[in-house]
Amino acid sequence: MKQIRANVNYPTIPTEIVVHLGAPNEAARNITVPFVDYIKNVASSEIYPTWPDSAIEANILAQISFALNRIYNEWYPSRGYSFDITSLPSYDQTYIEDREVFDTISKKVDDIFNRYVYREGQIQPLHAVYCDGRVTTCEGLSQWGSVELARQNKTPIEILKYYYGDDVEIFENAPTGELIGVYPGYPIEVGNAGDKVRIIQRELNRISNNYPAIPKIPNVNGVFGTYTEAAVKKFQEVFNLNVTGIVDYATWYKIKYVYNAVKKVNDIYSEGITEEEATLGYGNELKYSDTGLGVRVLHYVLSVISFFDPDLPQLKVNGVYNENTEEMVINFQEKYGLPTTGAVDATTWNQIINVYRNTISNIPPEYSQYADEFFPGRVLAVGMSGDDVRTIQKYLLTICRKFGNIPGVRVSGIFDDLMERSVMKIQSISDEPVNGVITPVTWYNIVEYSKR
Repeated sequence: MKQIRANVNYPTIPTEIVVHLGAPNEAARNITVPFVDYIKNVASSEIYPTWPDSAIEANILAQISFALNRIYNEWYPSRGYSFDITSLPSYDQTYIEDREVFDTISKKVDDIFNRYVYREGQIQPLHAVYCDGRVTTCEGLSQWGSVELARQNKTPIEILKYYYGDDVEIFENAPTGELIGVYPGYPIEVGNAGDKVRIIQRELNRISNNYPAIPKIPNVNGVFGTYTEAAVKKFQEVFNLNVTGIVDYATWYKIKYVYNAVKKVNDIYSEGITEEEATLGYGNELKYSDTGLGVRVLHYVLSVISFFDPDLPQLKVNGVYNENTEEMVINFQEKYGLPTTGAVDATTWNQIINVYRNTISNIPPEYSQYADEFFPGRVLAVGMSGDDVRTIQKYLLTICRKFGNIPGVRVSGIFDDLMERSVMKIQSISDEPVNGVITPVTWYNIVEYSKR
């Protein structure tokens, strides 16, 4: 079994899959079905329940992997379609609406639906192509050939290695939940930060190997600063999109389309994605006992919301997701009609951010003199400019005049190298990651330090 590393964007097993009942360009219906039922339908359509158990399992694992590869790489959405996979074997694999499912196959799928085939050194599900081996042949698994191998007492993994290579393995107990790599539903631009930004940075840097006119982003840190904006603008120019520097729906999926192309994800021997590439800053969710910067940011945002909302308990900014955090998250989820899990997944996080932005945009008049103390909603880094930069520079100037223990600052509204060095000094004093980037936690620490 593969050891799962924290904060890696592993493929997740979705609860549902959207199937297009026809060829991609055909005006056919899209239906949404539970993923496990989809696999049972495909397996019942593609193989026979009388086959040896090892052959059945090897084929189902290939079918699961093929479907997950389509979903993980957003193969069809990146081409402008509103579905995950088609129902036709000439494009994907056979799905027959409302067909009966064999009991033997149904039980086997229930046992292994959260497993998939992957290649050593990569994390994405293998593009596990297959064919019947009699009427058609292909570079991947032969269905009837797998039956012969099973009759020779080959195990499922031995069958899979025979067809896909000795370096394939079975990923067991894959996580279930939202896929973090999909478009978040809102444009991403300068000042945004988080795992979505990191994904954009990673993919643009890989694309630039093939399209060197697109500048490299020197620090893949999840912060959408001026370097990321420059890369996005050049990408949009190269691929005939509106040159805005903002990653909207069209730009997100064009990046995904080109990234898939240069990575050759529709190939058994694709370049693939490594764990290092897919390591994210916050992971798929924040939950009880988690620690680190993500938890500190969550605490800060929730503490501001709760200051103006008596329905929510107060939080102290620290780096541990404790009982108090869980209680507050549950209260927040209840108030805004979200599943009360006590954990912060992408849906809960997006709602928290929306409520925070609305909160600081509507500060009551009696607190207006303190409005500048609240994080303005965008992460700041070198090269950025604006009123929010000027505001935090004033706090830094106060620190410099009071204590003289930071390099200094020019109140210009431009985030320059001198300001970055001062921010890094504050971060080192406050036991934060020393990266010169002003997150909500850094903003809070600068403001609090200036009051001493």
